[in-house]
Amino acid sequence: MTTKTRIGFVDKLKAHLELLDPVTWISVFPCLAGGVMGSGAMQPTLHDHVLLFALFLIYGPLGTGFSQSVNDYYDLELDRMNEPTRPIPSGRLTEREAVWNWSIVLTVAVVLGIFISLHIGGQRGMVFGGCLLTGLVLGYLYSAPPFKLKKNILLSAPAVGISYGFITYLSANALFSEIRPEVVGLACLNFFMAVALIIMNDFKSAAGDAREGLKSLTVMIGARNTFLVAFVIIDLAFAVFAYLAWTWGFNILTYFILASLVVNVYIQIPIYRDPGTGASFMQLAVDDGFGNAIGKSEVQEHNAFLRFQVVNNILFLGNQFAAATLIGLKYL
Repeated sequence: MTTKTRIGFVDKLKAHLELLDPVTWISVFPCLAGGVMGSGAMQPTLHDHVLLFALFLIYGPLGTGFSQSVNDYYDLELDRMNEPTRPIPSGRLTEREAVWNWSIVLTVAVVLGIFISLHIGGQRGMVFGGCLLTGLVLGYLYSAPPFKLKKNILLSAPAVGISYGFITYLSANALFSEIRPEVVGLACLNFFMAVALIIMNDFKSAAGDAREGLKSLTVMIGARNTFLVAFVIIDLAFAVFAYLAWTWGFNILTYFILASLVVNVYIQIPIYRDPGTGASFMQLAVDDGFGNAIGKSEVQEHNAFLRFQVVNNILFLGNQFAAATLIGLKYL
């Protein structure tokens, strides 16, 4: 009897954790790290390391986990058809337990966020608290009716860009120092990069979106034009990045960013010409290299996006961390 109860309890905990979708937490970590590095003010003390841990906890397991849990709750009917093994449709969690799941992580995130905001104090505390509140509100509105921002790419993409690419940078910066103008620039670049990537990520659900009447860009203008829009946004982000790096005095980094842009365009051309099988020479990197981190797909266009994402993310994150490091050194 005791064994059965314990197994049931452990399985229930696993289901609650799965509802928070741990694989998505890592998506906010690069921007958080960049914001901390760009502040140039974190000290090697226990106090600052505790703040850093709290930052990653708030935006990872709590903030991102909250939005994923809410999404599963309001997508129950859709998941019964498309993902019946998820915690709620599989019966491992009831709808009431799912509400408890996202309500608890929301409460912990708000309480911890208020504490940190008050601890920081002043304008920095207001920026931190305002950013966190914005992210939590958007995380709820993204999936919950009547707004359900995810139904229209013109609303969902900016919401994702703000939540994952913009407020994360500002929060991490505000945690340790006054807001650096250069960090705001990096935050804006990450906003547009997140918008472009979420546009292409919708390839995987294009068929279902069309059936459900969701207005993803792929449904509205087709795969090839969606790639074109996303690639233009990404290339402009790299070009503006290079310009900003030059104005900040990071001349060598500017050349690396421009070289990265050239490599990106080299990968983009075959994908635009053939949205299904373009850049197939990168498939090995998806299958055997980064597949566990970025996922795999049976949808040809989405698989092409994953091939591009391997290169793009390495180039963008590498240049981003280099810029954040140089910015931080500037303010030491």
